[in-house]
Amino acid sequence: MRGIVNGFAALCLFAGAGLVFGQDKSGQDKNVNVQPGPKVANQVSHPAGAAAEHPLIPVIRWAEREKPKIEAITDYTAIMTKQENIGGEVQEAQVMEIKVRHKPLSFYVKFKYPKKMIGQEAIWVQGQNDGKLIGHGVGFEKKFGTQFLDPEGLIAMRGCKYSMKEMGVLNLINKLLEVGQRDSKYGECEVKYYEKDIKLDDRECTLIRVIHPVPRKNFIFYIAQIFVDKELNLPIRYESYEWPKAEGEQPVLIEAYTFQKLKLNVGLTDADFDYKNPEYDYPK
Repeated sequence: MRGIVNGFAALCLFAGAGLVFGQDKSGQDKNVNVQPGPKVANQVSHPAGAAAEHPLIPVIRWAEREKPKIEAITDYTAIMTKQENIGGEVQEAQVMEIKVRHKPLSFYVKFKYPKKMIGQEAIWVQGQNDGKLIGHGVGFEKKFGTQFLDPEGLIAMRGCKYSMKEMGVLNLINKLLEVGQRDSKYGECEVKYYEKDIKLDDRECTLIRVIHPVPRKNFIFYIAQIFVDKELNLPIRYESYEWPKAEGEQPVLIEAYTFQKLKLNVGLTDADFDYKNPEYDYPK
């Protein structure tokens, strides 16, 4: 039973995006190819005599403008990577193939990394299967067969910050709006934009960096960075960091999520979210 708990704990995923495996606790990414730069950095400013606008307001307006466009996406596939800090420990990154459909809200994941989880699968479909997450382990754990789990229960949530129901680009936008609207009520916030020489793999991006220079109980991060794909105008990476615990130390990762090889409106069907699909490897 313990093996199943540990195996399915890794199936929970965040609202939006996954991180890059091989990242150390300082946040130095070893695998995703973010090109050197940035060469241009503009802190939000206002014309002389204009009423001061909170630096987060332009980011909120962008998210509000793009949300209906994301909602209009029928489905998509991607390679998603996530890494999270749980209980003060930065966990090993996880890489997975994902399929997402918006109506009904549906998720399929298959793990590609770490080695001990390769081939592990999970499915969740809103309004179906009594609300259960359907998954299976690998190796010895696969002998326990197909598992029907509460996606927000202790087994599925062990070692995770968010449930599988909360993954996806749309949920990421919702999270950005929620945090942005809350933080916009307070000062001590800097927002900078980087346009040149910012790439995530081969994708040209705009980098939005939000900084809270002073630790306050109303802020949940020191630095947050959002990578927006210029062609798709979608957030494809989110990462956040804690304030350094001592002068001279590097910020510690809170969470990071990345979408790579994102393909939109590919025509996913019910079979893509059916654990009986012969292309999947669920125990018979």
